[in-house]
Amino acid sequence: MLHSNASINISHPAPGDWFVAAHLPPSSHKIEVKGFVPTCAYIFQPDMLVVRVVEVSILEPDVPLPQTLLSHPSYLKVFVPEYTQELRLELQGCASNGSLGCPVRLTVGLATLPGNFQKVLTCSGPTQACHLLLPSPPWDRWLQVTAKSLAGPRVSVAFSAVAALTACRPWSVNFQHLLQSSPNQSSNASTGLLPPTPSYQDLDRRGRVGGGSFCLRSFPVLREDVDVVSVRFQPLDRVSVLVQSDMPSVMRLNLNTGMDSGGSLTISMRVNKTAIANTSVVACVTAASPLLSFNASLSCTTGIGGIRPRDQQALWLPMTRPSSSPAAFFQGHPLSLSASSPTANLIIPYPETDNWYLSLQLMCPERPEECEQASVLVETTLNLVPCLNDCGPYGQCLLLRRHGYLYAGCSCKAGWRGWSCTDNSTAQTAAQQKAAALLLTLSNLVFLAPIAISVHRSLLVEASVYAYTMFFSTFYHACDQPGEAVLCILNYDTLQYCDFLGSGVSIWVTVLCMARLKAALKYVLFLLGALVFAMSLQLDRRAAWNTMGPCLFAIVVMVTMWVYRCGRRRHCYPPSWQRWVFYLLPGISMAAVAITIYTSMMTSDNYYYTHSIWHMLLAGSAAFLLPPREQHTKPWACSQKLTCHYEICKNHRDELYTVT
Repeated sequence: MLHSNASINISHPAPGDWFVAAHLPPSSHKIEVKGFVPTCAYIFQPDMLVVRVVEVSILEPDVPLPQTLLSHPSYLKVFVPEYTQELRLELQGCASNGSLGCPVRLTVGLATLPGNFQKVLTCSGPTQACHLLLPSPPWDRWLQVTAKSLAGPRVSVAFSAVAALTACRPWSVNFQHLLQSSPNQSSNASTGLLPPTPSYQDLDRRGRVGGGSFCLRSFPVLREDVDVVSVRFQPLDRVSVLVQSDMPSVMRLNLNTGMDSGGSLTISMRVNKTAIANTSVVACVTAASPLLSFNASLSCTTGIGGIRPRDQQALWLPMTRPSSSPAAFFQGHPLSLSASSPTANLIIPYPETDNWYLSLQLMCPERPEECEQASVLVETTLNLVPCLNDCGPYGQCLLLRRHGYLYAGCSCKAGWRGWSCTDNSTAQTAAQQKAAALLLTLSNLVFLAPIAISVHRSLLVEASVYAYTMFFSTFYHACDQPGEAVLCILNYDTLQYCDFLGSGVSIWVTVLCMARLKAALKYVLFLLGALVFAMSLQLDRRAAWNTMGPCLFAIVVMVTMWVYRCGRRRHCYPPSWQRWVFYLLPGISMAAVAITIYTSMMTSDNYYYTHSIWHMLLAGSAAFLLPPREQHTKPWACSQKLTCHYEICKNHRDELYTVT
């Protein structure tokens, strides 16, 4: 949006936390002096209007629920317990105005952004029954179903909705003795799936004890909170996970604390090449429920079949939601291990607040009989980190907080971009970084000219200020480099403060020196100006008027003294035209060009050479504008010598002697 309002309408949104991010257009990369350019205030006021559905019918498993559709849709919800392997929704006895046919559109799940993975089923055939099969639906939450008539207005459609749940019988590694052997573990165990017992109840509504084969192998996972947005997950009894072909091996990662969605979930897997010679291990990382049925197409989808799996590198931010809220589907992330590719890595920035599952299974696409007795140990490394690889050498990991939401991100430098500052498409080369560092540091050597001139003209205080400015400006820019050529002799903030202080005081003493004040008054103003600069830079280091205010005051003092001398001597001051042509005009011109470059020409792209030119022009103007030495002062001598010995005073008057 530019100047008008913008709106977005989301029907049946997934409950939970939704995030609205407002971004300004890309800046011009121009370095603007604070106080010269008016700041633009952007007002962003988001409003949300929620229309709630009041009548929602509860669909119990295996219990037909009669429904009649007219002009308004019908809203149903069914609770999907934990360990549900698949959900079957069926419309039975469907009729439209007494005739056969089922003109009904069935929408399962809730809407999410940026990708919407709702399952839509259109029943328009002449049959009376229509069904939808959802493998691995989200566990332990309500699943919303919306039924809408396609028969047109004033045409009633009657049907009975039936939901059937297929229970999953888990098998878990016994880890009770492992917990007893390590009672001092300072982290909480995310046990994942509970171990089955003879009294384990299946999910049918009659409560009968389930039988049959197991459908998954559960490995309890230990969660260890290392730091803020930093968690380490590892299997409780081992580093490796046993993977076979009869059923998937599942690990649950508990990321539903509400403070885990601000980092990046990193998953690394490795397998021995010799152990996986003729087989392959397929894996799927999903939220809300694990993938329990791996097919030949290696699809990594929970709850919605037939959708192409998202590319592994195209990682999006799913919307967070509470674990007990109605469900919204989303696409999983596939991984695979083989003899040619024994390692696999996955990075999920800002993972959804939920229980995440890593499902692994051994597959033999060419010879299935070889997988019956085969087993593979897969080494896993599971971490939640604030920034991937700590943003590398060209980035800085920042922990940010906005309205109670904590998240981390990389601030890249030297032209690098990307999630972890690894995109070098616009990055500076090492030669460019070294050239920039040399330009910004060596350009300060031009201050040697005003230092030498000041000493030659017996201006030792001015020479000391120029030496101070040259030293700290050199090492500040050596520390301020974004890449490899960095040298910091002090804290960065200290170097920056000293550089800004030296630049302002250099201008202050140069202008006051041109005023030709009496020595006592001049040194008092030198000291007061340095104190004012120190105070103003502490208030706001980058404000333009904090530096220009004292400098303008010094210019007023100088002009006043020059006008006073002109009136007293009855001719222009300075009186020599050579002084004006060869010194004052070049110095004033260099200072004007330096101010123009500093205030209006610097950008982030040309900063290295424009700021270097600023250094040289500032030092050159000081060398030209310094006044000549006093006529009675010798070159390279002090203006006043301090006596360091006693002098015998002699009375030149004749003494009177008394003769006796």
